[in-house]
Amino acid sequence: MMSASTIIFYLLAAMTLISALLSVTARKIFRAAIYLLFSLIGIAGIYFWMEYEFVAAVQIVVYVGGITVLIIFSIFLTQQPGERLPVQKVTKLLFSAFAALCGFVLVWFLLTKHIFPISIENTSSPTLTSIGANMLSVGQNGYALPFEVISLLLLAVMIGCIVIATRAQKD
Repeated sequence: MMSASTIIFYLLAAMTLISALLSVTARKIFRAAIYLLFSLIGIAGIYFWMEYEFVAAVQIVVYVGGITVLIIFSIFLTQQPGERLPVQKVTKLLFSAFAALCGFVLVWFLLTKHIFPISIENTSSPTLTSIGANMLSVGQNGYALPFEVISLLLLAVMIGCIVIATRAQKD
């Protein structure tokens, strides 16, 4: 007999996987964005199920609240949301299926070749203080440099979007 916790996990995993599959196979771009929204909500649900409330909240705020809304606004501003996407050529579909298969084989190979030991050094739940200290520290275990590199990358993407949008309006 499965416990309620196991059933909740399987429901969240199924919702996430089905929404992700529908997102990449939908012919209408707005529906694809909505399916992506449900997939990201499912991932946040799995984080809540694993009792990582901070990561789940960040998932909801950043990805569900920020990225998905940005994608939906971009769809509304650039094209008709009800338009059907063009049918892809069979060669592109076969190549994407082959690339996905290669990715799965690579992950399977890495998981079976390397043993990932379970670390039980710190059995306490991460607190907001410890997360903040690790993210902004510059020592060996700090994440200040990747945090700043990501902010520069996002700035470059925003500048690129502005350049593309202004170039498209001039044409």
